[in-house]
Amino acid sequence: MTFDEAVNAGRLDAQEALALFDSLPTVELGFMRGTWKGSELHTGHPMDGMLGATGWYGKRFVDEESVHPLLFYTEDRASVFPVDPRKWPSPTIRGLVGPHRAAVETEKFKARLRLTVYRGKVSATMIYDDWPTNDVFRQVDANTLLGVMDARGMAAQYFFVLRRDGA
Repeated sequence: MTFDEAVNAGRLDAQEALALFDSLPTVELGFMRGTWKGSELHTGHPMDGMLGATGWYGKRFVDEESVHPLLFYTEDRASVFPVDPRKWPSPTIRGLVGPHRAAVETEKFKARLRLTVYRGKVSATMIYDDWPTNDVFRQVDANTLLGVMDARGMAAQYFFVLRRDGA
């Protein structure tokens, strides 16, 4: 199954998603720079639908040491702001994150980029500062990435797509 077929299907078996991920080329760190708009790739993971329902926008990579791992739309959807992953998800915030901006926003970078080995290949990986979680990336094309969240204690990987802003 091609990437476009998988995304258009709207839902993909987790093993098919892993096979697709494994078939894609790796990503160099410099390629990651910029702001990326995210979307979920549904695979039956317990987190499926969660980010879409919250006003998640994507991620911003300034350099290897400076990453905003969570960007959300403002309440009016006119812009985006970075969120501290230690403050969201939160049991007190349901639905859209934008209305809770004052409680969750941060200007501090909360992740960094490194090359890591995952599933036998070395590729760009976003490492959260405060979570035992890595987002590993594979390149679909010049402006699209397939990402997989791999976290300690999570039974299965969570898949998402990033598209470069302005592409």
